[in-house]
Amino acid sequence: MKDDSGKEAVRLLQALIARETGEPLKPPAEVEMAAIVRHALGFEEEALTSSHSFVQREVTILIADLRGFTAITAALPTETVIAMLNRCLCSMNNVVSRHHGVVDKFMGDSIMVLFGVPEERPDDVKRALACAIDMQLEMLKLNKQNQQDGIAELFIGVGINTGSVMAGKFGSHFYSEYTVIGDEVNLASRIESFSLGGQILIGENTYDRCRDFVIVSDAMEVYVKGKAQSVKLRELLAIPSLNIRVKRNEARRSHRIAVNLACSLRLVKNKIVMPKIISALIRDIGYHGMLIETDVKLNKLDDIKLEFDIPLVDFKVSEVYAKVIQLRVVGNRYFAGVEFTSLNTDASMKIQFFVQMLLTAEQELKTEMQVS
Repeated sequence: MKDDSGKEAVRLLQALIARETGEPLKPPAEVEMAAIVRHALGFEEEALTSSHSFVQREVTILIADLRGFTAITAALPTETVIAMLNRCLCSMNNVVSRHHGVVDKFMGDSIMVLFGVPEERPDDVKRALACAIDMQLEMLKLNKQNQQDGIAELFIGVGINTGSVMAGKFGSHFYSEYTVIGDEVNLASRIESFSLGGQILIGENTYDRCRDFVIVSDAMEVYVKGKAQSVKLRELLAIPSLNIRVKRNEARRSHRIAVNLACSLRLVKNKIVMPKIISALIRDIGYHGMLIETDVKLNKLDDIKLEFDIPLVDFKVSEVYAKVIQLRVVGNRYFAGVEFTSLNTDASMKIQFFVQMLLTAEQELKTEMQVS
């Protein structure tokens, strides 16, 4: 009887808040309000953290992370960094709100969003996917503004997974929050770690629920920590029924120029740089990636750290991280197409300047040959 009174009190309070402010409290705040009402009616605080407060729920988890943000902002004033981050996260929060998702938490330069809690909806997966695409499109708008302000481009990688989780209010009388826990949350984080800037990767569970209305890439198999078997991932490209498409390829395209530069690389495992140094050759280079050749076995989606010298501009590139996105084996040689995932502003500018110099020289040579 007391519990029914509590639910009615929450309903009336929501109606009051909506009337006075124009909209009701968002789901996490409503959960917080319900806890306050329960406490006021005499429920024990322990009840909030008892097993009865948790529910098993199918949820779609979206995790988005800014690629290379730390490296890009290392040389910028603190005020500029904070303004950039707040501008980005505020924009992402607005996108999430439009798609009726729930921001679970901000984690530094990343955001975790839930679809399916506190209430399930039949279109949870579709809204999550549409939200992810709109987040990528919003980043393109932000980059135009950043360019006008003389700030380097920023890109986000997005991972999405769907599965059964425990949802509820976790914590104590001193601090508690409504969130979700479980293996599917961890897998969502792993999926996000494989994504490149501008890319959206979805897990197999999510694909099973959206295959009828999305366009995706072919499946790629990866091994993730905590899973004995490989996991299938697909890149989300479009939702035709909503007329929205990821513009990653158009946004990231740049000229590639043939070179023959020595470089060294080291594998990165679980965010730890391995000590072994691998010698390689750079065969072509662009603004956002390059083709490298080595006799040491590499695998698709390997993370690597690179170092190399750029001639003509007298600059040593270091602290550059990349991911293997294409792999071709010829005899005992490995040709890996890699995309940069993190490099500082100076390195990015020097690489672009180097590519432009070589392009100019190439175009002048073609002109001379046509004249002659």
